[in-house]
Amino acid sequence: MNKLEDIYKILHKSYGSQGWWPIVNDKTLFCEYHTNAPKNKDERFEVAVGAILTQNTSWKNVERALAGLKRASMLSKGKIKGIPTSDLAKIITSAGYYNQKAKKLKAFVGFMGELTRDNLLDIWGIGPETADSILLYAYAKPLFVVDAYTKRIFSRLGLAEEGVSYDSLQKLFHSSLDMDQKLFKEYHALIVEHAKRHCRTKPVCEGCPVNNQCRSFKKQKP
Repeated sequence: MNKLEDIYKILHKSYGSQGWWPIVNDKTLFCEYHTNAPKNKDERFEVAVGAILTQNTSWKNVERALAGLKRASMLSKGKIKGIPTSDLAKIITSAGYYNQKAKKLKAFVGFMGELTRDNLLDIWGIGPETADSILLYAYAKPLFVVDAYTKRIFSRLGLAEEGVSYDSLQKLFHSSLDMDQKLFKEYHALIVEHAKRHCRTKPVCEGCPVNNQCRSFKKQKP
């Protein structure tokens, strides 16, 4: 067993299946977690919109923005294309940076080509993390999503250097694990959960399930 597999098993045993990506329920307008989501093209589009909206903000803020789009019957490619950018920005205010994100959504829905990684990266406002989130969670492509939590956790565990690049850390996951989109989805979601509970900017080491593998924790011990 390699170390990345070991850490995955520990996190999964500690936190259980996360059921990402959350989809907003049409009736309650609250997010629900489905292990097999998305089920159709509308849910795939919602995942893509959520991946753009979640840049530099919490999921709770995104959930409110998605609910606002659903409430206004605007959560579709055609509706976002047709609405003025300023009006779209007002609907997604809760997501933060709403003027920029409205422009990013407009750029995304205006793209007419095949949704490959390279093509997504050519769209204004979409970087590697957003592109890979769209492809992994909406289209089940086996691309590991690297976020700030991933860099923080795995540098503290001694498996990456601080300031490691996106591509370098992604390559580590791709070379160490089976190229399985279900595994990648679950692992990324578990990383986010672990970062929220323990591996915060100021870590909460008590009760952390990977203490015995953490270089940072070992340095703190007398």
